[in-house]
Amino acid sequence: MNRRQAERRGRNSERIAALYLGLSGWRLLASRVKTPRGEIDLIMRRGSTILFVEVKYRKAAKDWALALDAYRLRRVAAAVETIAHRYARRGENVRIDAVMLAPWRWPRHIVNAWQP
Repeated sequence: MNRRQAERRGRNSERIAALYLGLSGWRLLASRVKTPRGEIDLIMRRGSTILFVEVKYRKAAKDWALALDAYRLRRVAAAVETIAHRYARRGENVRIDAVMLAPWRWPRHIVNAWQP
């Protein structure tokens, strides 16, 4: 797969994840937010909770376990630290979740994928 196809697949995966979370009442605030410390795929809100989401697509659901590791989640957490103040007000909950996608499978939402 070339870079353009990978980029397209990533964008489509993020759209699917945002729609999936939207069905659970989450509202999309931003997508593909770049920071000096990394990129955050989705930022969503429901009530007083701000959700920073890492989206991973794999060709098979059996590969989901290998898609997220401590290194990747630390990068997301570092990025969240740099911009959380832009989205969360004092006293609001901030969470880092993940959404795993594979063809012909329902998305898997991993709540609190990273807790420092």
